[in-house]
Amino acid sequence: MPDKFDICVIGAGPGGYVAAIRAAQNGAKVAIIEKEYLGGTCLNWGCIPTKTLIASAEVLHKAKTASDFGIKIDGNVSPDWPAMLGRKTSVVEKLRGGIGMLLKNAGVTAFTGSASFADRKTINVAGTDGRKEKVSADKFIIASGSEPAMPGFIPKSKRIITSTEILSINEIPKSLLVLGGGVIGCEFACLFAELGTKVTVVEMMPNILPLQDKELSRILSREMKARGIEIFVGSPMEKIEADGKSVNGVVGKEKISADYMLVSIGRIPVTKSLNLAAAGIAANEKGWIPVDTKCRTSVPGIYAIGDVTGRVQLAHFASAMGLCAADNATGKDCEFREDLVPGCIFTSPEIGTVGLSEEQCKEKNIAYNVGKFPFAALGKAMAINETSGFCKIIADSATDQVIGVHIAGPHATDLISEAVTAMNLEVTAKALGKAIHAHPTLGEAMMEAAHAVHGESVHMLAPRKHK
Repeated sequence: MPDKFDICVIGAGPGGYVAAIRAAQNGAKVAIIEKEYLGGTCLNWGCIPTKTLIASAEVLHKAKTASDFGIKIDGNVSPDWPAMLGRKTSVVEKLRGGIGMLLKNAGVTAFTGSASFADRKTINVAGTDGRKEKVSADKFIIASGSEPAMPGFIPKSKRIITSTEILSINEIPKSLLVLGGGVIGCEFACLFAELGTKVTVVEMMPNILPLQDKELSRILSREMKARGIEIFVGSPMEKIEADGKSVNGVVGKEKISADYMLVSIGRIPVTKSLNLAAAGIAANEKGWIPVDTKCRTSVPGIYAIGDVTGRVQLAHFASAMGLCAADNATGKDCEFREDLVPGCIFTSPEIGTVGLSEEQCKEKNIAYNVGKFPFAALGKAMAINETSGFCKIIADSATDQVIGVHIAGPHATDLISEAVTAMNLEVTAKALGKAIHAHPTLGEAMMEAAHAVHGESVHMLAPRKHK
């Protein structure tokens, strides 16, 4: 007889393990199935390992620029790649163990193996050791995630890798092609450029970060080029070839070559192995599982969350969906919001964004006002020698409600949280500007940008008003 549970969660990433714990907190008997490691892509091959390596690169940058702070460093300063990888592994393993403790503490039963539906109420679990188990549940939450896309036109080679393989590459490449100038591509481009790699980014759209506010794209492009990164936009990379030593291609009329090529042109859902048809679930033409705002699939009692739904592919959104699905599966009533999900990009400079961009406002025919404040005019930014970028606030011109915030600059990924809170509370630009921000802090940029919406920032030069 299979083990019987109230709720079974498939996938232990940032959506799945959160959903399992919340369901257990709500009184359900819960199982969770993970085919590889607790924490899923985010913890093991995504958010955490990349940001750990980026943190090392930031320390390297500080060491290289120590003289700017009046600090003298004698001797050679260089990256120790094996040590960086070792630190990354240590951080990942510590957090992975923490998730295991949280699940155990919540009373969640964990199974290791690949999950596939036998029928609407039963899951087959195939362990890597050949062990086979069955798990039965009244309700299911699918959180199987996504994986890097590798189109068929790209040749197979050990020199052509995805964001998964590059985290364990055994050397710092002397040169690196990055196919795709989106979030992942730009993050790795900035990381390896800081480590001394000659980086070339190819993005077929007119701009890098094509889904972001164009001002963010422009400043990041400028800063990346200043760090020696070559960027090609507006044309695809063609005639891709690889041998045992390099990868070659053509962009427009220019031939480009590097030791390795990182392919970062999107992700695909992990659904093929789930045997969704046995449960009556129909994925769409691209393999994503459609859900409503309560995380419900077309089959009663089966929910889906995170990347596998084809919505916003961010760990924190998966967690929010996980909480929502768990509450609904245990008799509560919850809906998630998709319009105020913050985006965080760990490039140099960092980028944080939430809500509508100027381009989106124009597309929706929303009249708006803009307030912008540069970090170059901020005392704290000068003190830490990070003055590139700005904070931009977009407010509805009729109501003054803040409808978009876009930050490029130091600690932008932390600063954006204030905007998310304010926008959830439907704060106006006037009210946000009246909130006293501590001095000297980077957060003052938000206050000054809010003042700037109405031309009232006292720390920016402005045309004098004449009576």
